[in-house]
Amino acid sequence: MRFDEFLKAVAAKSPTPGGGAVASAVGGLAAALGQMVLAYSLGKKSLAEHEAANGRAMHALENARRLLLALADEDAAAYGLVNELSRLPEDDARRIAEYPAAMKASVQVPAAVAAACVDVLRLFETLTGTTNKHLRSDLAIAAVLAEGAARSSRWNVIVNVGQLPEAGERETVQRQVDALIEQARELCARIEAACLK
Repeated sequence: MRFDEFLKAVAAKSPTPGGGAVASAVGGLAAALGQMVLAYSLGKKSLAEHEAANGRAMHALENARRLLLALADEDAAAYGLVNELSRLPEDDARRIAEYPAAMKASVQVPAAVAAACVDVLRLFETLTGTTNKHLRSDLAIAAVLAEGAARSSRWNVIVNVGQLPEAGERETVQRQVDALIEQARELCARIEAACLK
């Protein structure tokens, strides 16, 4: 889907793509912007000592970008199924059979997005001193986007985690995601501070 088509689909009166897919796509944009910073850093003589590490970072961000876009699709599919099953009567055999797994996916996917965004932020932090200084604002923007994507994904966990059947699982998932968001905030703040130097 082209970007303008994606925006039109988000704006439409349709449950998907919704906030979860948007959050994941924003994470993908963050990774792509980080790749741009690296593209302007690789091959620079002044950064030759960081060439190998920056090359590995470029590869890692390519993987992250692809993962986050795949998770956007997974989120739309998971929520679409939950939405479809929710319209069936509560005693419907299909709803009874499929709803628990669909609801679990609607929690696991945004949790995975938050985790992927934290990984991206960890990588961005290593780039603050190894990349083209003229693109510090781009790196900071990429970090803000990644943090925003993680925080946004948390909302889909919050609204869906209560539907998981086991209280222990609900608490564990919520704790894990809350910890990821705290990491995202701390990483983003450190990256922004480094980019201001």
